[in-house]
Amino acid sequence: MFDILGIGTDQSGRCTHWHTTVDIIANKCQQCQAYYACYLCHDALTTHAFEPVAMTALGALCGACGLEMTGNVYRTQTTCPQCHHAFNPQCHLHQHIYFC
Repeated sequence: MFDILGIGTDQSGRCTHWHTTVDIIANKCQQCQAYYACYLCHDALTTHAFEPVAMTALGALCGACGLEMTGNVYRTQTTCPQCHHAFNPQCHLHQHIYFC
């Protein structure tokens, strides 16, 4: 399983910024090639701004089971295709931050 970096992250990748039961998606920074709980954690812990990955690249990670998904797959899901854990329905509001 991948490490999910962030501030105050738990075993499912929830952080101090997003910490409800459905906040389990981590996103990969194109420059770092590492998964972060959110862009706010990334920007606080690195010296550069979060860089989005292509919609066709593996860039979303389910913190419950570790399934990697492309942005194209993730954006069509309300639950994890593998473990069926619910995703935060408001995450689509940040799609422009995480994917290009």
